[in-house]
Amino acid sequence: MPSDDPFRALPHGDGSAAWLTAQGHRELARLVANHPVGRLVDEERYRTWSAFATREERIVAYADKRAAQHLAPMAARFVDWDRRYGDGRGWGGHQRGLAWQRAQRLEADVCRAAGVNPAGVRRLAWTGSALHRARAGQP
Repeated sequence: MPSDDPFRALPHGDGSAAWLTAQGHRELARLVANHPVGRLVDEERYRTWSAFATREERIVAYADKRAAQHLAPMAARFVDWDRRYGDGRGWGGHQRGLAWQRAQRLEADVCRAAGVNPAGVRRLAWTGSALHRARAGQP
């Protein structure tokens, strides 16, 4: 988004959901609204989300924990969040541990539902070709 876009002032998930709605994709807004890792440490939001999140919402949240520009193990993404946010923005110590624990539970739930082992996600037959097409800007 351009730096002057008003949605940039909103928290990441909320801004993404608002942008999707403004683009005419209201049906996708809820899927992305609660995906950021920070939501894993907000007790009230996490409790509500974990009780009512749809399968699709869980998949989007899990995908966020595994991918940035490239598919990566969750541990690598958490190291990146440690580097970027550290303790200065409420990320560290107890919060980081809680987020990690909940992310692992999310990973286990999503992978169990998909019938895959988390360690095998990168090796799934479709990931290589899907990533190649995405990088090339193809559907």
